[in-house]
Amino acid sequence: MTKEALIEKTINTISQLPEDNISEVADFAEFLLSKYEDRILTKGIEKLVSESESFSFLREDEVGYGVEDLKERY
Repeated sequence: MTKEALIEKTINTISQLPEDNISEVADFAEFLLSKYEDRILTKGIEKLVSESESFSFLREDEVGYGVEDLKERY
């Protein structure tokens, strides 16, 4: 089903509900939109941070220490 068809079906269904239920549906739709916007914002921030040189040290290889680096063995 296309986006437009789903919207039309939803509008038809909502129009048959009592007013208090319509208010609940509107609140839920706003909640879903808020979650979607937060997800988009978070992905954008993650992309900026991953491409930033400020955090490039996190991409560097870790310094590996081995047994030969120990001064004392217990």
